[in-house]
Amino acid sequence: MATAPPIDQSVLEQFGYRQELRRSMGRYASFAAGFSFISVLTTVFQFFALGYSFGGPAFFWTWPLVLAGQLTVALCFAELAARYPISGAIYQWSTRMGTAAVGWFAGWIMVLGQVVVIAAAALALQVVLPAIWPGFQLIGTDPSPVSADGAANAALFGVILLAATTVINMLDNRIMARINVVGVTAEIIGAVLIVVLLLTHADRTPTITFETGMPGSAFAALLVAAFAAAYVLIGFDSAGELSEETRKPSAVAPRTILTALGAAGLLACLIVFAALLAAPSLTDGRLATEGLSYVLTSTLGDGVGKLLLVDVVVAICVATLAIQTAATRMLFSMARDGVVPFSARLARVSPRTGMPAGPALVTGVLAAVIVAINFVSPDAFLAVGTTCIVALYIAYALVTGPLLFQRLKGSWKGGAPAGTDENGRPLFSLGRWGLPVNVLAVLYGVGMAVNLAWPRAEVYAPASGEWYFQWFTVLFLAVAVGAGLLYRWSAAKKRAAQLPEVGQVVLTDAANA
Repeated sequence: MATAPPIDQSVLEQFGYRQELRRSMGRYASFAAGFSFISVLTTVFQFFALGYSFGGPAFFWTWPLVLAGQLTVALCFAELAARYPISGAIYQWSTRMGTAAVGWFAGWIMVLGQVVVIAAAALALQVVLPAIWPGFQLIGTDPSPVSADGAANAALFGVILLAATTVINMLDNRIMARINVVGVTAEIIGAVLIVVLLLTHADRTPTITFETGMPGSAFAALLVAAFAAAYVLIGFDSAGELSEETRKPSAVAPRTILTALGAAGLLACLIVFAALLAAPSLTDGRLATEGLSYVLTSTLGDGVGKLLLVDVVVAICVATLAIQTAATRMLFSMARDGVVPFSARLARVSPRTGMPAGPALVTGVLAAVIVAINFVSPDAFLAVGTTCIVALYIAYALVTGPLLFQRLKGSWKGGAPAGTDENGRPLFSLGRWGLPVNVLAVLYGVGMAVNLAWPRAEVYAPASGEWYFQWFTVLFLAVAVGAGLLYRWSAAKKRAAQLPEVGQVVLTDAANA
């Protein structure tokens, strides 16, 4: 009598896929995947100075607002993760809610965006390493990531880090998961310590957060300041990306998506709040250039401050690893369906390691190329960072938009299709709140994407004034969509050319029968 396949494997087979990736991750590892992609310490340290430079102390309020908006998106994703526990989640969900073309573009934009996020995360080492020890400034003397010296130094460390994460992503996924778990645990402990220590050194009242401290329109300033929170609070879908490697994914992934975003969002808000209350000065200009590294070392002293910055370095390394892992699974999922160039090679899973080595190598090399742009100009730092955020927001909208269409036409009336998870419990569902939450998710996602992509010269080209950096995000998206259309056209033309040959073979065989 044949043994029935494990329930996780049988669910995957219903979607037409074989279990090739090793299913070894539990609930905490799934949570760690989403949390480490968001990586509070990495991204808050990386973009605090930007947010403060435009919004002043009032930029704190952009954090809870962005968190609320992202929660509407995460709630929609949680419903989908329960029903479609497949690698390459954004691509898979968009395809099933929309059309094959919509799903392809969601996956294409998402994987390109993830590659840019990998690069942006790797560049974050420059924000922290020189603050720990000036000797880490190997190129020039100015450590600021928006200076020529700092940008080049960031690129050097970024390439080194990407080489390491690429190798790890080609090893057994249990090694990757363990590194993630250890890193996330250290990051959470470090984030909590930072909040507690800064609050004990606070010498201002919370009313300071109602001051912009900047000339001009407060609303316009806060729209730009929101970039920091918008960049931090992405990647919570990673728990869905790793569904095929998670035990009981329909039960685990929806909850870890929401838990990762909620925990990271709360910690981010508290860190920003505590830093504003404890910063030595809000007016000397250092918060707008050195950011949180300045607050820690100045307020807590070199010893404690630098020890916490070491924890931030660990968080940056683990975040880069986690983001590359998510991008690898997205590219693998699309390759498995044969919809990207070199699909046959990129869809291979090593029987020895259970890992798709090809996508790991491709994402690592492409991210290193993007990091190398920093050698050319310091404006690349912000252009790269913002471009990746916009790409992910657009990919998210290509999921929430088609999902809203399904709700409006009645396919998801009353919430979502019913069913039970691996524990026999009802699948996660928003019920009657599904439609209003989905509407808010679409409005928020589209609005934030437009805000982020708007070509503001003072934001994207403050040093060089070059038009191509000002329009970098728009140009990147135009090239990405154009390249996608060209690839799909050439692939369709190739298939059409093969059809007559197939038909001729059939007719010849029939005549010879």
